[in-house]
Amino acid sequence: MSINSTNRSPAATDEPHGSLLISGAEVITMDALTGSTPVRRDIRIQNGAIAEIGPDLAPLPGETVINGHDRLVAPGLVNAHTHSWEALYKGRYDNLPLELWMLFSYPPTGDVQVSPEMVHLRSQLFAAESLKSGVTTIVDDVLEIPHQDFDQLDAVVRAYEQIGIRANVSGHVVNKPFLETFPFVDSMLEQGLLDRVADLPVPTTEDYLQYSTEAFARYSGRGAGRISYMLSPSAPQRCTDDLLVGAAELARKNQAECHIHVLETKTQAVTGHEFYGTTIVKHLQRIGALTPETTFAHGIWVTDEDIEIIADAEVSVSHNPNSNLKLGSGILPWRKYQKAGVNLGLGTDGCSSSDTPRLSEVMKSAALLHKVSGPDFTQWPSVQEVLHAATLGGARSAMLQDRVGSLEVGKRADLVIYDLDTLAFTPRNRLQNHLVYSENGSSIEYVMVDGKIVVDHGRLTTLDETALRGEVRARGEEIRGWQDDLDSLNSAFMSGFTQMYQQAQARDIGFTRFLG
Repeated sequence: MSINSTNRSPAATDEPHGSLLISGAEVITMDALTGSTPVRRDIRIQNGAIAEIGPDLAPLPGETVINGHDRLVAPGLVNAHTHSWEALYKGRYDNLPLELWMLFSYPPTGDVQVSPEMVHLRSQLFAAESLKSGVTTIVDDVLEIPHQDFDQLDAVVRAYEQIGIRANVSGHVVNKPFLETFPFVDSMLEQGLLDRVADLPVPTTEDYLQYSTEAFARYSGRGAGRISYMLSPSAPQRCTDDLLVGAAELARKNQAECHIHVLETKTQAVTGHEFYGTTIVKHLQRIGALTPETTFAHGIWVTDEDIEIIADAEVSVSHNPNSNLKLGSGILPWRKYQKAGVNLGLGTDGCSSSDTPRLSEVMKSAALLHKVSGPDFTQWPSVQEVLHAATLGGARSAMLQDRVGSLEVGKRADLVIYDLDTLAFTPRNRLQNHLVYSENGSSIEYVMVDGKIVVDHGRLTTLDETALRGEVRARGEEIRGWQDDLDSLNSAFMSGFTQMYQQAQARDIGFTRFLG
């Protein structure tokens, strides 16, 4: 495939303010009219936005033209829940449920204040693989241990500015003492271990809201408007009620996402009853912490009444099937959410619990997983629903629905161009089905964000990937060394937390989510 122009060089496509025409391509718009059904269209991009879509658009003088013959154009994918913190933990752990896995991926003890230089490196690594697999927007729930400072957050923002990805970036916060975030553990840990974590510092609600207020001021409009700050109270059981309410209010004031982990595991469902005497969702409703800006990451162990509350409050849910499968967390009630009208996005979660930032793998898992939830095949996920969750659903979750998620006039030109003359699309049948079930990123020719080509035939245009991988390799021994030290230190908690986990699994809460 070639880029043709009468009087401009191909390099001009790197300029977000140039005029570019994609001519005669098959296009999945994800708009209200055609949805995921491909249509033959031309797309004109000007000033980083989609200026025109239609058949037979004539090239303008000096306009760069991409020949769309044998090509599919689709919206860039939106990763609605992930953690770049885990980029350095890819391929490290297996066969651990969440509560035990967290002891190592999010170690409660040990000095793990990661340097801004390392934060910048891991953020580049994560963004590079995301872009090359067709993900143009990430909701990055950035967590630092024991706390996040502005040097670290600046490092993330700078990395994403430079590589050209669109991102919501959080200040993730836990403001309850570690042992107060789990049920049963006090009686299951030795006194020495209790003492080791008893005095770990936590921020106050005032600290976090002041930090977030400053973060909005610092980062609004960064990356030519691609970077947004979001609130991220870790989870209801890990945060005080005043912080949960304050975060929701501050997000609404700034028209920003408020991202929170809710009911990922059965242990957390049991925790809700132990801590609040009701479900966690009902507790959030009771304290006034649910708004249309809120996104629940996971949302597996919800009751039917919880789902009604979520729908009424216009809360979004990010579905993370690969992570949920690896950690044995359970299966989200996909069809019940759909019937209730809840907006669903798709997320990879972090690279320690799913080992990849490639949302294409999550799309296929979401399409397949829920087919085993019941024999009524009329209730199984459709390709349209899955693609919607991976694009518009994630955009709505991220509070970016007016900018990305579909190919429509006025929206930013965040899109992916696939070569149809590949094995993934051979023989060529329903292109939308190929995209969900067959394509794994190997057919991607171009990825654009804000009309700028950031991936060109497998090559990042904004970053030297070879140098990046070389630096990570060069620091591999250092990285594995401190990870090994932390694993050794925190493995002392395994016995007590295993007992806690087993007690929670034995608790009868009246329903199961291992079959959706």
